[in-house]
Formats: sequence, C-alpha cells, structure tokens
Amino acid sequence: MISYVRIYGPPMLKALRALERIAVGMPEVCIMDTPIAAHMEFSEMDSRDRLIEPSLASQEGVMKYFGEGVISGKRCDTIISKSGKSLGGYDFYFEWFIKPTMSQVEDLIERIDGALEPLGVQYTITTK
Repeated sequence: MISYVRIYGPPMLKALRALERIAVGMPEVCIMDTPIAAHMEFSEMDSRDRLIEPSLASQEGVMKYFGEGVISGKRCDTIISKSGKSLGGYDFYFEWFIKPTMSQVEDLIERIDGALEPLGVQYTITTK
C-alpha cells in the first residue's frame, strides 16, 4: 500500500524535507518525492561536462542526500523506494512494507499534521 501526499502552497521544499524526516524514523515505510526523483534522474545521466552526484541507489548517495548522522547505514538501504511506482500527480509518497493498520495510517497523519502545521502548508493524503 502507498500513502500519497499532495502539498498545497509554499514552502514546498521545506514541506517535502519535513516529510522525509518523518520517514527516517518510520522503518515500516520507504519514500519517493519530487526532489529524490529528480536527483535520481540527474545522478543517472552521463555527462563529461559536470560532476555526477552519487546515486541514491548507493548508501553513500543516500547518506549525502539526508546528511551525515541523520540516517543510519541500515536505514539508507531501505528509505528510498525501489518499486518504480510513479508519483503521478502527487508530491510525495510513503510506501508501506506491510499492510498498515488504521492505527498506523492515523499515526502517519498525526506525524504529518505536526510536521507541516508550523509551515502553514495544507495537504491531502490518499492511501491505496
């Protein structure tokens, strides 16, 4: 199952980073968002004219993206979705490794509310 999030209004990047921080502490999910998707496309490009960033498929790339000390090496291997699911019209998704209970989905919503409220960002969440 995937919980898709659509964010309304600025500050969009701060909101996405807040959602990423939520996911670091939730080992039952992996994630995808617009900055990660763009980073993955960029790091896969082959160019002689610029330095290619480490791929987010590597522990080094994930550690660099999230910041040293923010994420454990073990979590680096599981935080980024490898399913290939598209974001579609959404900005972010939490992909569950297990079928979540209603309580787990409600906990996720509370975490999102708490992280986004100080930013003044509105959002919708759809779990399918």
